Amino acid sequence: MSQYRIMQSLYTYSAFHSSMGPGNIACQVLSSTFNNVTIQPGDAEYLALTTENWSQTAWASPDCVFRPNTVEELQTAVPILVEANASFAIRSGGHMPVAGAANIDDGVLVDMSRFGSTQYDAEKGVVTIGAGQRWGDVYPELDPHRVTIVGGRVLSAGVGGLILGCGLSYLSDLYGMVCDNVVDYEVVLADGSVVNANAESMPDLYWALKGGSNNFGIVTAFTLRTYDIFDIWGGTRVYPFEALAHVLDALAEFQADPQKDPYAQFNMNAYVTNTTYGVVLAMVYLKPEESPAAFAPFYRIEETWKPLMDTTALRTLHNLLAEYPIPSIPRIEWTTTSFKPTKSMYASIKQIFDQSTAVTQLKSITAGTGIFTLQGVSPGAVEQGKLRGGNALGLEPVAQTWFHTDMGWWFPEDDDASHSAIRSLTDEVEAAAKDQDVYLPYLFMNDASAGQDVIKHYGMDNWRKLKEVQWKYDPRAVFQRLVPGGFKLGHGD
Repeated sequence: MSQYRIMQSLYTYSAFHSSMGPGNIACQVLSSTFNNVTIQPGDAEYLALTTENWSQTAWASPDCVFRPNTVEELQTAVPILVEANASFAIRSGGHMPVAGAANIDDGVLVDMSRFGSTQYDAEKGVVTIGAGQRWGDVYPELDPHRVTIVGGRVLSAGVGGLILGCGLSYLSDLYGMVCDNVVDYEVVLADGSVVNANAESMPDLYWALKGGSNNFGIVTAFTLRTYDIFDIWGGTRVYPFEALAHVLDALAEFQADPQKDPYAQFNMNAYVTNTTYGVVLAMVYLKPEESPAAFAPFYRIEETWKPLMDTTALRTLHNLLAEYPIPSIPRIEWTTTSFKPTKSMYASIKQIFDQSTAVTQLKSITAGTGIFTLQGVSPGAVEQGKLRGGNALGLEPVAQTWFHTDMGWWFPEDDDASHSAIRSLTDEVEAAAKDQDVYLPYLFMNDASAGQDVIKHYGMDNWRKLKEVQWKYDPRAVFQRLVPGGFKLGHGD
């Protein structure tokens, strides 16, 4: 259908169906323009698609779901949404539990799941990934070539959301964040044009997309560098909760090492449910070297506490990632903060977890499950990002911990209590970091919750630069006005 015919259809629906909202008008025009890509309420696929998001907190009732097959279909659809003044959301994998980030009420859900290709170019050492892929789709395509990427650690998470939010990887100390390893973004802008943003073409947009989320356009494909890492050592060790102080001391020692081995990385979770506590420590060494010396602080835990379970072994990186547990609890919320790791700060976290009324509150909630996660980022990871053209994150080149609190529960009537508990727990940790002068003003978007002003935490200089890029490529502020979900640029102070 020509642009003229499309605009005529929009005018007709607007003029003769004045009771219809913008989203419904856009849905009607999309349905009449394309075959078999617009799913309406009442269609057989509608319920499954609108409740596909991982957490029920992100389920919604859009006016329709638009599932484009090609970039060209998306190029036609975006101007329809804009001219109809219809709100819309963009979903890659739907792993983010924040309501509205990847689903929408009273608008159009743009489902990118049909952008599902993975194309490896061995000569150039890159892979091009469709924005609708999940990480569990990508790694099997690379395994036959014995290469990997700086990619997601959770296989069920979507490629698009993780990369546009920054993305933390077990390879980050070697090569920077996931977004630092993108060499090209294919993007549909608000006017329907398709562009490639990279170091040579549109470098300002290329920079902004490294942490800039859904504020500039709809990314349809990412091209990332690949690396010759395949066989590794690692796995998970589970300890009783009583071992937490020893694990935290080991973490502080591991992160304080100025000669930290960049091939060694960890992820630590302490959890509490209605009935039990525990500590889960993941260790990853990106070489096939059994029990590497880099993890010596962790081995000393066993002098006092033997692990209840130990899966560490020589294996492939993909095999290790497949081991990562994903809770099946239906409702999820999480929050984040950051600080410099010290033994004193970790002792404060232990005390908070022992004494906080927020922990008592979450234990009283049906199926209440609380997890706090400590994720280490080295100065080298930040420097590697700078070497790859920089990003919008505003990170300091210091050893840091990205703290993540995760809350799960069953019933909607517990939403307010759960939100209160998780925010209180994170606020207590952040207050302790400020009291000890180790607080870092960075929020990891992929772990942030609604109400956390992520992009302002990148720093005012980066925020202003992001706004300049937005006005250059989206002068009508379409992705600010009509894409309300996610983490927005907002207004200056």
